[in-house]
Amino acid sequence: MTASSAALNAFALLSLLPAALLPVRRQPARDAAFWAVALLALIGPAAWSAALLAGSWQTGVGATLWVSIGASAALFLGVAAVAAAGWRLAPLLMPYLAVLGMFASAAAGEARPMAGGAPDLWIDLHIIVSVLTYGLLTLAAVASLGVFLQERALKLKRPNRLTRMLPSVVEGETLAGRLLIASEAVLGIGVVSGMATQYFESGALLRADHKSLLSLIAFVLIGALLVGHRVCGVRGRIAARVVLVAYLLLTLAYPGVKFVQQVLL
Repeated sequence: MTASSAALNAFALLSLLPAALLPVRRQPARDAAFWAVALLALIGPAAWSAALLAGSWQTGVGATLWVSIGASAALFLGVAAVAAAGWRLAPLLMPYLAVLGMFASAAAGEARPMAGGAPDLWIDLHIIVSVLTYGLLTLAAVASLGVFLQERALKLKRPNRLTRMLPSVVEGETLAGRLLIASEAVLGIGVVSGMATQYFESGALLRADHKSLLSLIAFVLIGALLVGHRVCGVRGRIAARVVLVAYLLLTLAYPGVKFVQQVLL
């Protein structure tokens, strides 16, 4: 890594820290300070991701994580702008993105351009859809974790500083539900575009590898949860656990496989 690259990586990581420290504010609010640190948390990862991907898409785990961080930060800004309680996800989301940034920096290595026989249009579409899906499901998982923590605090009758900053149970469930619907729709497009890309490269619609199988399982699991919520009223901590499992599966399918292949092996 060159000196300029190291400096940009450090800037991207440091830009996440002010937003990660939002929970220590005495009176958190969706004010100018909030928007300033949230925007900074987007600018740093976005600038570093653009530098990493300059010229061609890269398949390295570090680049994958930084793009995911930037996408999650961008989607969070959109959710915070349109949903009254959306900004309240920051105390969980921003520290998590900062931790991901540390892993991304530690996993930085040789850039590996993507190679394949599919048309560039299909590859670009599949990558964009995959990044968008992971960002949406990240927010859905954070919202679901917030619901889990709120319900646990209510059950124990022990609200704390963190739960007071998070969305209420009803607000969290509403946010998570809408984000899950969007995630399922975009993930469905990703499955189709992935099958098309695979067909162009090998002549087969589906390859039985870890990424494909884990993505399909996550798609089915989210779909089953959405149906269960509508038909049986599945919600609360049960729904939160299912969302977190689906997020874990997609994490293993997306950056997890790259981490095993490029770092551990």
